[in-house]
Amino acid sequence: MVFGPDITEQLARARADLRLGVPIVLAGSRPVLVMAAETLTPARLTGLLAMGGEPVLVISARRAETLKARAYDGSFARVLLPRDATLRWVKSIADPADDLRSPLKGPLACARGGDATPHGLAIDLIKSARLLPAAVILDLADAGQFAQQNGLTMINLSAAQPILAARSPLHPVVNARLPMEVSEAGRLHIFRPDDGGEEHYAIEIGRPDRSKPVLARLHSACFTGDIMGSLKCDCGPQLHAALTQMGKEGHGVLLYLNQEGRGIGLTNKMRAYSLQDQGFDTVEANHRLGFEDDERDFRLGSDILTSMGFSSVRLLTNNPRKVEMMEASGVKVAERVPLKVGENSHNHAYLATKAAKSGHLL
Repeated sequence: MVFGPDITEQLARARADLRLGVPIVLAGSRPVLVMAAETLTPARLTGLLAMGGEPVLVISARRAETLKARAYDGSFARVLLPRDATLRWVKSIADPADDLRSPLKGPLACARGGDATPHGLAIDLIKSARLLPAAVILDLADAGQFAQQNGLTMINLSAAQPILAARSPLHPVVNARLPMEVSEAGRLHIFRPDDGGEEHYAIEIGRPDRSKPVLARLHSACFTGDIMGSLKCDCGPQLHAALTQMGKEGHGVLLYLNQEGRGIGLTNKMRAYSLQDQGFDTVEANHRLGFEDDERDFRLGSDILTSMGFSSVRLLTNNPRKVEMMEASGVKVAERVPLKVGENSHNHAYLATKAAKSGHLL
């Protein structure tokens, strides 16, 4: 039917359900019931345990490493759920908030062998919903019947895999004149992805010549630094310095990408901040949460630049990874322009970690 949701729209619905705490069903050769650990409720956990079977708590390999659990499946581990598992136990495995107060969580028995494809897809989907990467999963005998009886969103595994593996196409929605302090010749462009995710923005200063390398910056959204003036990072000063330089030169493009917290979302970023207060650096905090050092996709920037008619840039960045991703995505980086601003006593260790562990040129 033309009115029914396609697989991309079904995945958007599934993300919303998981954030609300509503389970979803993954249908395929091994159909499973999936619940996000972060939003799991006592009633739903009790109901799942009453169904029998062998439920597992799936966590990322990074979180498994912290808990000394065996990630037999490579990028994730399937921790066997005890018969007497409580919601508190599930949360303690998924969320590192109490790791230092309660470090002894094991030994954790982990499943190995068999088809773990739906488990990996569940983690990818939950990550894309900006939740902690942990899921309670149970095998189902009849996915269609179970989903229909309980009014749950059902996702076809084989149809979903290529969609989750690819980045969603971005489309220009609108642009309008935006006079700013740094330049009265500003224009704001809005880009929207097909998958229902966050919109991204391009701030164009002046009328840059499309045939020449444009002064550009890929700036990841930082609510705390850009808006609140946080001293824990250098994001705010970098944003304003980049716009100021573009204003002085009379042209440039700043891409404001909604990939808060290196792509893990503001809530998880605050969880990372809490772990940093316990003595972990920014990379260690991400790993304890179950994320990689950096979950951002800078190819979004090349997509936007290309759609705006740019093929070459002078890139304002201290991050070599941005240069590599631009080049790999077909946008030539004619020059890397350093952007060293904003260091203070509160973020000195953070910047040192970015240099030592993430390769930033500071």
